[in-house]
Formats: sequence, C-alpha cells, structure tokens
Amino acid sequence: IVPDPPRARMRAKTRRLLARVARRYPCVVISGRARHDLVRCVGSVPVSHLSGNHGLEPWGQNTTYPAQVREWVRHLKRRLAPYSGIVIEDKTYSVTVHYRQASDKRRARRAITRAVGYLRGARSLGGKHALNLVPRDAPNKGIALERARRLLACDAAIYVGDDDTDEDAFNAARPERLLGIRIGARRYSRARYILRNQEEI
Repeated sequence: IVPDPPRARMRAKTRRLLARVARRYPCVVISGRARHDLVRCVGSVPVSHLSGNHGLEPWGQNTTYPAQVREWVRHLKRRLAPYSGIVIEDKTYSVTVHYRQASDKRRARRAITRAVGYLRGARSLGGKHALNLVPRDAPNKGIALERARRLLACDAAIYVGDDDTDEDAFNAARPERLLGIRIGARRYSRARYILRNQEEI
C-alpha cells in the first residue's frame, strides 16, 4: 500500500513465492484493480487466470457499466472537490475513492459517505483507507472465483484475502469446496480461518 495507488508494486519476495505456487497448482488472482493494471502488476508470474475490477472483468463487462461509472465520477468530483487528500480512481467498471492522503480521515470518510448516498445503482465495499463502488448487479469476487474454479476444473479452492471486498469470495462455495482465509483481524468475516498478517500466508 502506497500513497499513490498506481505506484503500488508486488514485493519481490511475494512475486517469487507466488511464482513457485503457480508452477505447482492452478493459481488465480482476483483483484479490485482494473484488469489491464493487474496484468502489469503480476507480469511474468505464471498464474492461470486474472480477474480485475472486483471480479467483474473479464466476464461481467456490461456495456452500461462504463457510462454509469463516468456519471458517478462526475458526481463525486463535484461533491468532494472541497476536501483535500481525496483521490477518485476511475477504473471504467468501478470507482475507488481513496482518502489515505487526507489529513482528517474521519471528515473525509463522512464526506465520501454523504456523496455516495446520492449515487444510483452503486454498491459500496470498504477498503484500506478507500471506498470501492461497483454496479449493484455486477459479478463479484465470489462469482469470479467459482467461474475460474470451473474453468480450471478444480474440485476445490483455497482463497486468501485481506480486504472487505474479499468477503464475497469467502462463502462462494460449500465448505468442502472452499477454504477461505482472511488476513488481518476483523470483527466479522465469512472466512473460516484468520491469519494475523501477510507474512503468515
């Protein structure tokens, strides 16, 4: 996690570990990032499939979503212009409103929540100093996981996630078909297991 979202990079150690896993098992990355950005981040790691925009890409791209997202972005820019440190990231099929750089994060969160309340058809998902907005009827990470599992003919999956947007995936299948692991403490999670931090993966 970095102050400027597009500059985030995978750690070299994480890249090596992911490559080792991906050479042994079908490995899928499901991310909130736009798929083209995810391709750049993952690079040469031999994963079997990449799904971006919270599971919406590549299978859930409805032609009405980009226009809807553009309207949300216009509204959010207008409403949130007075607040410094808020960054609105347009990912074509979803929007992420970052407030990591806001000096008063509580005030920024309140302003974002008020602005989002006026949006039609938006589903909001929490993030790390961010709020994600996706079309309410769009596929989610759970649907993307199940599609990838069928595509790769896997009887079962292990899903590891550290964000509120991963909650859709944690109960995407019956317990005998899915081992959900949440990274980081949370009051409530659908994941069966919790690890304290990413090092424990």
